[in-house]
Amino acid sequence: MSNPPTRLARRLGTGDAIMMGLGSMIGASVFAAIGPAAAAAGSGLMIGLAVAGVVAFCNATSSAQLAALYPASGGTYIYGRKRLGHLAGFSAGWGFVVGKSATLSVSALAFGAYALPEAPRLAGIAAVVVVTAINLRGITRTAKATRVTVSLVLIALGLVVAASVGGGNTNADNLAGWGDYGARGILESAGLLFFAFAGYARIATLGEEIRDPARTIPRAIPAALGLTLVIYAAVSATALWAVGPELLAEAVAPLAAATDAGSWNGLTPVVRVGAAIASAGALLALVAGVSRTTFAMAAEGDLPRVLDKVHPTYKVPHFAEIAVAAVVIVLVSLTDLRSVLGFSSFCVLFYYAVTNASAWTLSPAQRLWPRSLSALGFIGSATLAITLPSASALTGLAVLAAGILPWRVRQALNPASPR
Repeated sequence: MSNPPTRLARRLGTGDAIMMGLGSMIGASVFAAIGPAAAAAGSGLMIGLAVAGVVAFCNATSSAQLAALYPASGGTYIYGRKRLGHLAGFSAGWGFVVGKSATLSVSALAFGAYALPEAPRLAGIAAVVVVTAINLRGITRTAKATRVTVSLVLIALGLVVAASVGGGNTNADNLAGWGDYGARGILESAGLLFFAFAGYARIATLGEEIRDPARTIPRAIPAALGLTLVIYAAVSATALWAVGPELLAEAVAPLAAATDAGSWNGLTPVVRVGAAIASAGALLALVAGVSRTTFAMAAEGDLPRVLDKVHPTYKVPHFAEIAVAAVVIVLVSLTDLRSVLGFSSFCVLFYYAVTNASAWTLSPAQRLWPRSLSALGFIGSATLAITLPSASALTGLAVLAAGILPWRVRQALNPASPR
């Protein structure tokens, strides 16, 4: 099958696509989300991790088959428009842009918390500036940098596991009491941990820059997700075993706290460096993904047209990337990590609910996985969204409405607009 036409450059192969997904998932997420998840569910966060993994797998199958059918920048913004109508597409795109902008701020703040605890906001802003500069030089530079960061992060996480197990501080009681916080606590932790898995959508949003997308994307998304689930399970279980859920819940840098608690605490500075690299890697991949959805929405007139520009040399949506970076810098300056984490999860879960609803409409000939997975993904995404902390859900609904209602008014005043 020939590649569909694109204004961007198709330079990414299967390995590159998997690495972009891993760079988005194995980043700030594992270093930041485990603390709030432990606060919500105690050691039951391990059940929450499994629930989040199942929902993420269902969503991944929906994303993969839609991306193979519509290999364009924009992800579910495009799928929703094509399968469910303009309103669904815009709602998903808006939810993705605002939710993932919040995710970017989480990554930047996590970078600051591990790299420069004395001035985390300043360090986070500096990281946003640097990764945006790398992205502006072209998608192949982004992919190469992501390979390096993922490799370094895997080494750091390996040290976390080794220090947690070998530090002489493990206690089997730390893994007990999985049901003490109840079903709602477990589901809340799953919603927060889902934030950690959502990076596989970066592969779909880079559809215009992937070679042979109909073949590559359905392979890359499940592979990246499966690898991430195994890594997260190992890191979470050993951190719990070493220090218990209470310490993880209270710590600003949970995995550094797990490493520091045992006799191998000399590795803590290395883990902090690894966490900083992980957060920078997530920023690198996420700026690319969010800017592509922004670019796609601008091309359709749903966001300002100036964000539709493509750099003549590097073939990247440079104005969209700069705009995303500017929004993230504002969020880093004004918000804190834990408050924005739940809001980000809510918006992203809304996005995937639309993804699954879009995949439900595919014909048997277009499907790569059973239709039941799309239904389970939709139910799971909706359930996790409504069991997040009420403040997160209400903030998410308010921000979604702030984008959707003015858009509907503009559509009503301009009947000639595409619907």
